[in-house]
Amino acid sequence: MTQTYEVFLGCAIPNRFNNYEASMRAVAKQLDVKLIDFDGASCCGTVVLKSIDENSWLSMSGRNIALAESRGHDIVTPCNGCFGSLKDTDHVLHDDEKYRKMVNNALKPLGLEYSGKAKIRHFVEVLYDMKDEIRDKIVKPLTGLKIAFHPGCHLIRPSNVAEFDDPELPSKVDEILELTGAKSVPWGLKLACCGSPLLITSEDVATRILTEKMISAKEAGANVLVTNCPACHTQFDVQLIGLKDEKGESIELPAMFVTQILGLAMGLDPESLGTELNRISLDPISEILGI
Repeated sequence: MTQTYEVFLGCAIPNRFNNYEASMRAVAKQLDVKLIDFDGASCCGTVVLKSIDENSWLSMSGRNIALAESRGHDIVTPCNGCFGSLKDTDHVLHDDEKYRKMVNNALKPLGLEYSGKAKIRHFVEVLYDMKDEIRDKIVKPLTGLKIAFHPGCHLIRPSNVAEFDDPELPSKVDEILELTGAKSVPWGLKLACCGSPLLITSEDVATRILTEKMISAKEAGANVLVTNCPACHTQFDVQLIGLKDEKGESIELPAMFVTQILGLAMGLDPESLGTELNRISLDPISEILGI
């Protein structure tokens, strides 16, 4: 049975990470998930705006949710930041009548109203619910691939809002990744922030956080870093380029999106998954990936 969602891409993915969008759409097609482009979407509001003007943040995110509701669709997003903003807004508006009235007053001139009917889901949640279908689609097992999976903060925090993953339990995304025949290795700094939010204010601190995470991943024996967040991917596939530890040794690892890993194991054309757009070379694991 076809599942249908309005896909909220956010700002970063269409502008900087076409490989994430392409691989998400390719995997969705394989799994018979229909993704409808989100007509009229604006910025999700982001946690940055929340820290400056909470009412504006709620109104911006609330408008996007109300748009999907008006068309009778649930929302799916591949972006952790958008997921966090939309999910948090939905949580606040659902539970707080004062904020709900404020947002609906702002939306009234637009002919919109937040009612709380639309579900907000990250794309990896959709994937987890389709584990059996994914298992049946695997035709090129990625045996030998040792993944350091980084979930990113907004997928799992705050736990009373995200309602998806428990930091004390094995990650559901790890389960998805291991359906491909790869091994998702345990690593000490897996749940720590990647440092991306600090790039604007303190690149030195962001780099130090990234360095510590990569050393942790490499010490765990990983040969690829995998994430489901475009902001985190900026750290792992852009900021990491040329980065070395205190001994002067490279701490680079190929960085990929969850959807690229799944797509390759499903036998999809690497070009359709945007692998040529990954900045750090995939050559060290190309034989395992079959590309």
